[in-house]
This record gives sequence, C-alpha cells and structure tokens, in this order.
Amino acid sequence: MKILHLDSNHPLLINQLNDLGFTNDEDYTSSKKEIEAKIDLYDGFIIRSRFKIDKNFLDKAKNLKFIGRVGAGLENIDCEYATEKNIKLIAAPEGNRNAVGEHSLAMLLSLFNKLNKADNEVRNGKWLREENRGIELDGQTVGLIGYGNMGKSFAKKLRGFDVDVLCYDIKQNVGDANCKQVSLKELQEKADVLSLHTPQTELTENMINTEFINGFKKNFWLLNTARGSAVITKDLVNALKSGKILGAGLDVLEYEKSSFENLFKKDVTSGAVEMPEAFKYLIASENVLLSPHVAGWTIESKARLAQTIVNKIKANFC
Repeated sequence: MKILHLDSNHPLLINQLNDLGFTNDEDYTSSKKEIEAKIDLYDGFIIRSRFKIDKNFLDKAKNLKFIGRVGAGLENIDCEYATEKNIKLIAAPEGNRNAVGEHSLAMLLSLFNKLNKADNEVRNGKWLREENRGIELDGQTVGLIGYGNMGKSFAKKLRGFDVDVLCYDIKQNVGDANCKQVSLKELQEKADVLSLHTPQTELTENMINTEFINGFKKNFWLLNTARGSAVITKDLVNALKSGKILGAGLDVLEYEKSSFENLFKKDVTSGAVEMPEAFKYLIASENVLLSPHVAGWTIESKARLAQTIVNKIKANFC
C-alpha cells in the first residue's frame, strides 16, 4: 500500500510505516490542485490541517482506503462522504489528551493566581502584592462541556483538588468517578468555571453566545482549549466587561484559519494586520490568558499522536 504524507510529523510515523511494509511518499509544499492530480495513486494519506478534504478531492482519490489525521478532530474532512465511499477515517485524540488536560489546568491556575499579570509587573519593577492576591481552586465547581478524551483528561487532573467536577455531553452515561454527568441547566446553575472540550460541529459552532453566557447563575471563568468557533468573541468581550465572565483562558480563537497555522489576514495594500476590535480588547485584558492553539502541542504529544496513527493503521491494514 502507498501512503502520501501531506504534513510533516514525528519521524517515527514514516519510519514505523516503512518497517511495516508501506511505501511512503512526502509532499509538504504542492498545492491542493497538484495533490488532487496524483492522489489516485495512493491507498491512504496522512494530514494534519493543511487544507480541507472535500467531495471533489475524495472523488479524485479513486483508490483511497484510509485517511489519517494526526490530531483529535476530523472537521477538515467531509466525513459523511468519505464514509459513503468506504474510506476509513483515523484520528488520534488519545495522543494529545494528556497535554490538553495539563494545559487546561495550567491556564486555570494562572488565571486564579494572576501569574501573567504579576510576572509582567515584576519585570517592569512593580512589586504589587495586594493587587495580585489570588483565589484558590479548592471549593470551586468546575463544569465541562464535552466529556470525551480531552474532558476526561482534565477531570483526571482535577482529582488532586477539593472541587466538584460536573459535565454535560450529548452522549448519555459518560460520567465516571472523576466527573458527574448533569443536565446543561444544572451545570449552568452550579459552575464557577466552564471548560470547553467539544469537537467542531454544527451544534458547537457559536455555542458560547450572550444568551448562553447569561444562562449561568453565577459569574464564572471560561476556558477554551477546544475550537475557536465555539465562542463568539464579541459576546465574550461584553461578558468580560460586565463581569459576568470573570476571566478567560483561550488557547483557540474564532479568527483562526482552517489550517490553524495563521490568525489574521494582512491588508493587501499596506501589509498591516487586520485586527478585530474584540481581539484588541482581549490582548489588553489582564484577566485574559491567550496561547496559540498549543494545548495539545507538546514534545511528548507529537510522538504520541504519530504512534497512535501507526497503531491504528497497523490494526486495520496489516
């Protein structure tokens, strides 16, 4: 079987597939149109988020047996059409779930203890102790929306704290010893912290809007290490201004391109970055913590993601 690699990954991916007898070709620079012209030569391809895999692309992949995505989600692939064509879809949420759980916890503790603000002030010669008095996680109720690989990982990290962990998920009976599954209404009544761990779907797009935010009984903290499309940024900003949202840790933003590799467009004439007003507010806010879609992007997860893809290809095609 021949496999085309469209994004660079940990070298173990190609090395182990070579050892299993697969032929591996790499093309990290050709345009989508150029890839379409030769994709019929391959039995499988492996991608991260370089471009969307749509019906036209899949129709040209006449011999395709599988698609491997080195990541958790499959939103850049027309999964329904691929399934109709009996193409096996392989993702690797197991590979970076631990990294996402740790990153979520790190963001929460940093927000509660004002670490970014305090660090910046000390570096600028300010020694403000009372202004940087933090709050403790113990005694809080943490609500998770989405309780798959990522949500479960975060809940596991919270076991060392004296907290109540609740989750809401469209699937039934996903709760476990680390987290109690509840209705969305109960989660909104009790949560002090809301953490998103959902895939990108029609149900989750623009999910966190003004109406949803105002449905919470308490003022609360927001974490998003899932997908930027889940949060309407201008509604988040309004809630930050009013105090309904006490602070936010955002690893993802609605402005991200589908490849996740870039954020804002540049003006063709001036070359200046077109920055939305809502984002300008976020970057100036001391109670907002931002990172560039790296929650699952650790040294260990890079290897683990690749290994997961190898293991699943081996299980299905060897």
